[in-house]
Amino acid sequence: MASLNVGNLGEYLREQRRTAQLSLRQLADAAGVSNPYLSQIERGLRKPSAEILQQLAKALRISAETLYVQAGILDERERQELETRAVILADPSINERQKQVLLQIYESFRKENATDVPSDVPSDAPAGRPRTADDGSDAGTPPSQ
Repeated sequence: MASLNVGNLGEYLREQRRTAQLSLRQLADAAGVSNPYLSQIERGLRKPSAEILQQLAKALRISAETLYVQAGILDERERQELETRAVILADPSINERQKQVLLQIYESFRKENATDVPSDVPSDAPAGRPRTADDGSDAGTPPSQ
């Protein structure tokens, strides 16, 4: 039985809100949700939709994917990729255009590496391949005496 980490999500949201120095009301207004609803999410009483999480992430200036992982919507194995993206997006020393370019490069490398599937031929294939008449081994002919 799969259960969402609603309590952990609420704690994480509260921590992010406090780090951003926002009151509950300020975050609720910025995200376009009601103050009581946000309070219930933070206390682990409500399970927000992916749409609400996206609005909250935008208001907190963090990646929505990070909240999806906290909520159990995304698989845990994607955490490393998400953390890399979050670090890039949070870096104050680069501008928004540079962040987007970095993310595009990062994604292109990930796609390139995902398609670099090792071939079925082992690296020592030439040494272990069957002999043929073409390779000068005279396979199939009896040795001359």
